[in-house]
Amino acid sequence: MSDFLLSVHVLGAILAIGPVAVTASMFPAAARRAAADPSDSRALAGARILHRITRVYAVIGVVVPVFGVATALSMGILTQAWLLVAMALTAVAAVVLIGMVLPGQRRVLQALEDRVPEQDRTPADEDGIAERDSAPAAGVAGPDTRRLAMTAGIFNLLWAVVVVMMIYRPGQDGYV
Repeated sequence: MSDFLLSVHVLGAILAIGPVAVTASMFPAAARRAAADPSDSRALAGARILHRITRVYAVIGVVVPVFGVATALSMGILTQAWLLVAMALTAVAAVVLIGMVLPGQRRVLQALEDRVPEQDRTPADEDGIAERDSAPAAGVAGPDTRRLAMTAGIFNLLWAVVVVMMIYRPGQDGYV
């Protein structure tokens, strides 16, 4: 049973967390392209798609820690220090994603959509983003996208450390 749980855990990490890491990293550059030309609907659509992928795969990514805990329970290693640290880093990564990356992307998208001239709006623009923030939407191409790039980097670094810990198992007698 442990092999099955571990397989689902690893596949979930690859197929869910991987896309989140990539799209969260790509979003700031896409947003800057859209900000450079407010009438470029393709650039705005690209930013929207990256946000949607980040949001959807973040929800799917819940499978990773769920199956990780189930795997650890089945292997009897849930109380080992390296695993507890990896779980704490996973929680921090989730907070960064949910508390910083996704809301930041929403704010930037809102600002970008607000800049689209009325005559250039399409029905897709009206659908836009699912949730609107009441926060101000200034500085689309500047600090907001730089901050998003930084938080995406932090998210990715946390996951990289977790992956290394899962393979190396610090304090243990060897590799997986």
